[in-house]
Amino acid sequence: MKVLLVEDDPSMQMALKRTLLNRGMEVEVCGDGRVALARWKAEPPDVVMLDLTLPGMDGLLVLESARRSGLSTPVLILTARGTVGDRIMGLNSGADDYLPKPFDLDELEARLRALHRRHGSVGSHAPDPAIGGLRCDRESGAIHWRDQILELAPRETALLQALLARPGHAVPKERLFELVFPGESDVQYEAIEVVVYRLRKKLAHTGVKLVTLRGLGYLLKAGE
Repeated sequence: MKVLLVEDDPSMQMALKRTLLNRGMEVEVCGDGRVALARWKAEPPDVVMLDLTLPGMDGLLVLESARRSGLSTPVLILTARGTVGDRIMGLNSGADDYLPKPFDLDELEARLRALHRRHGSVGSHAPDPAIGGLRCDRESGAIHWRDQILELAPRETALLQALLARPGHAVPKERLFELVFPGESDVQYEAIEVVVYRLRKKLAHTGVKLVTLRGLGYLLKAGE
């Protein structure tokens, strides 16, 4: 699941991004309302988490503009404005759900996944990311080889999920490091190569190759 997090508080940004990355989601962060709207239009995510008090453009205006533009992405509003009137305004502006701060992180994850499921069931449901006989279950995050679940460490799973999201395309080493070691500033950059090495060994029997493209990153390639 790809989430656009629109939140201007740096500490909240970091905490939420780290939490969601650890739970198998891809997260893009933006702290300005106008910039967020532009990114939303350019590359619509699966779910938008939207704060209301933002620089550049208020969250409600961002939401209203998005809906007028025909963007149907489900939106979960996160805000300290917790009155009934504020909730009604948000829902009337096009929000799908509302979670006042402070909130429980398990509840946040459950609401995001519920929005994603409901939105996917309305229109055409995107298939699970896959290449060759490898497949990533969108709901559970588990990696399947044919009809069996691969036994992978959490970091190996995070790496493979990122590569399966773009099969046949190179994913930059920097991006993979963010996803595999979220918020871990004390980890050496070269640690991603260790995870790649271990994952490559575990994929050896599948026929799917984890290819290194120097200067570009890594990609998955189906066997001949």
